[in-house]
Amino acid sequence: MNIKELNVSNNARNKSVKLFEIKNDSGTTIQITNIGATITRLETKDKNGELANIVLGFDDPMEYISNQYLGNCVFFGATVGRFANRIAKGHFDLNGKKYKLKVNNGNNHLHGGPTGFHSRIWEPKIEDTDAGQVLIMSLNSPDNDEGYPGNLEVEVRFFLSNENELIIDYNAKSDAATPVNLTNHSYFNLSGKDTNILNHEVMIMADEYTPKKDDIPIGDIISTKDTPFDFREFHKIGERLNHLPQDAYDHNLVVNGEEGDLRRAAIARENESGRTLEVFTTMPGMQFYSGYHLDGTYKNSERNFERFGGFCFETQYFPDSPNHPSFPSCIVTPEKPYNHTTVFKFDTK
Repeated sequence: MNIKELNVSNNARNKSVKLFEIKNDSGTTIQITNIGATITRLETKDKNGELANIVLGFDDPMEYISNQYLGNCVFFGATVGRFANRIAKGHFDLNGKKYKLKVNNGNNHLHGGPTGFHSRIWEPKIEDTDAGQVLIMSLNSPDNDEGYPGNLEVEVRFFLSNENELIIDYNAKSDAATPVNLTNHSYFNLSGKDTNILNHEVMIMADEYTPKKDDIPIGDIISTKDTPFDFREFHKIGERLNHLPQDAYDHNLVVNGEEGDLRRAAIARENESGRTLEVFTTMPGMQFYSGYHLDGTYKNSERNFERFGGFCFETQYFPDSPNHPSFPSCIVTPEKPYNHTTVFKFDTK
């Protein structure tokens, strides 16, 4: 397994824009730019041994900081933060003080705000370890960044094993109490073709989910049984859309097991290609998003990114956690840093 820089010719905001390629012994290949610590391309083999790209992303890394994209951002492959998902009305209280964040999703704060981590140019580094090379992306988020308290130091480590596991380790530490919720926002399409994902079959290890109103959890945690959110057995993504508001999934499911334990959260499979994707995480929740808001605005040389063109498995703390004391705590303090791991494992059947 090796990592190489592909192009370093572009500059923005007085920093170098870089693109890295990670390739393992079986040919699985991942490209990551330091704009947003973003996965731009991910090639895996199908059941016939043919490689194809299974994520939505731009050919040119500079598109990720174009005004058009950042003004209507769908977070293709980005590392999002400080807080992945929504915080209602951009408000939360912490230790007796009220905080107001920038809003960028109606009245709500989404994925760290309009200039969240997805829009930053991270500092990259390649590190040699006994297991192989690791791509490290680092970022400093200053006090009052998008309204959040505390100076936060973030490090995200990307490692591709020869077992076709993309291991992402998220680490952050702060000099003051602050909410932190980091995730990767890749859109997957296991077909490797210009088709939608409605026939993909999904299993999610979640007995419970957090119901919502106007995209914000109401604070309850209820059973998935007898609901369209019960994926404890395989279901096609498109199978029960007509039972959902907006005919779309964009919901947080409570991953079975304990936060901090690396356990399987989901499996997706696409029968024509034979590709499978397994997700393992130490996080308490996972947002399952079916790509409803993709509208063909964006594309790469292979496909237009249309509605249902890709799905997301966003491992996370629950949406609006700072405003729900009953939810798992997302608060990082100087004494309690943030350390979480998510693994995407690729295979064929």
